Amino acid sequence: MVQSCDFAVIIVHSLAHAVAALTASAETGRKVTLASAPDAGIYAGPGWFGGLIAAALEAVPAAQCKILLDCGNDVGAVLAAIRAGIEAIVFTGRADVAERLADIARQRGSRLVTIRPEAALDLGAEFVALPETLLARCAGVLASHWSAPMP
Repeated sequence: MVQSCDFAVIIVHSLAHAVAALTASAETGRKVTLASAPDAGIYAGPGWFGGLIAAALEAVPAAQCKILLDCGNDVGAVLAAIRAGIEAIVFTGRADVAERLADIARQRGSRLVTIRPEAALDLGAEFVALPETLLARCAGVLASHWSAPMP
C-alpha cells in the first residue's frame, strides 16, 4: 500500500489553482501532485475533483501531474473515487479497512494513500488571487522543491 507521494504537493481549491500549478510545473520542469483539500472527497466528491483536473489538463495540455483526492476516513467516498477512476486517494481510517480498500483500488487502477502527504503549498488562502499571483506562488515553490525534474 502506498504511504505517501514523491512529487511536490500543491493543494488546489479551484480550476484557477490547478491551471496555475500545472503551468508552473510545465515551466519549471518540476513534478507536481495536485491534491484536494482535506476531506474534499466527502463534501465535494470525486466527480467535482475529476472534472476540475480534466479541465485543468485541457487548459495546459503539455502538463504532467499526479492527482490525489482526500476522502478522510469515509469508506463510501473512497469507493466513489475508485469508481470515478481517481488516480490516488487518501484514506485515513482503520488499517484493516485500508487494506481491503487498497486491494479494491489496485484492481481498478487506483492507489490508496494512508498518510496525507505534506503540502509544499496550499492555495486555499489565495482563493481569489490573480492568475499571475497564483502562477508566481506555484513556480516559486516548485523551483525550490526537492522533487526531481520531469524527464
